[in-house]
Amino acid sequence: MARNGLTGFQVRHQETDLHIQADRNLENEVSTWVIEVRLSIEDYARSHPGFLESYIPLPDDPFAPAIVRDMLASSETAGVGPMAAVAGAIAQHIGKKCVKLTSGEVIVENGGDIFLRVLEPITSAIWAGTSPLSGRVGIAVAPGRMPLGICTSSGTVGHSRSLGKADAVTVVSQSVSLADATATSIGNMVKIEKDIDSGLNALQEIPGILGGVIIKGTKLGIWGQIELVPLNL
Repeated sequence: MARNGLTGFQVRHQETDLHIQADRNLENEVSTWVIEVRLSIEDYARSHPGFLESYIPLPDDPFAPAIVRDMLASSETAGVGPMAAVAGAIAQHIGKKCVKLTSGEVIVENGGDIFLRVLEPITSAIWAGTSPLSGRVGIAVAPGRMPLGICTSSGTVGHSRSLGKADAVTVVSQSVSLADATATSIGNMVKIEKDIDSGLNALQEIPGILGGVIIKGTKLGIWGQIELVPLNL
């Protein structure tokens, strides 16, 4: 992840591993924010048994911290448990805070889930494990819809929970938490190449999604207001 004119830095705390680019190093500020946001999620989970383990949506809670309410709402829309939205929600929360302290160009990557706010066109590559399409295609992103969330779920790469076997399900939305939850939801459906079509059909039914890409083996499917471009990486 690189962009000319921006400074890259990394912040790690427990399972959260953020790779950030902004016009200056905000490592100290981001470290504090990450601890705060994780504590709010952990405190809520302690007082609400099942929050961390649920694979189905949980009811909205008007008294929950803002980031938890975001997770609850996004997971409800996507039809998954709230923790399916946690990485995207944290990326979004931190990204918006970084924007306020900088010129506005900020990229936050959290385990494959990206908060993106840039002023020039940019391409986001899609990594899909052992698929021959991995690193060969990317999503061209225009700045007109910023900020954006670009989130990827995989049943064959990484440690995230997935009930499917997709090499990559990449989803684009103006809500990073919704993109994260939706990538998990669609990823759960895709076990073989023939499932790509049903996954794309389901993706179209989720409000707030701009588009998505599904990769399984040698097959790729795309839907929505996004442009796929070939890469030579």
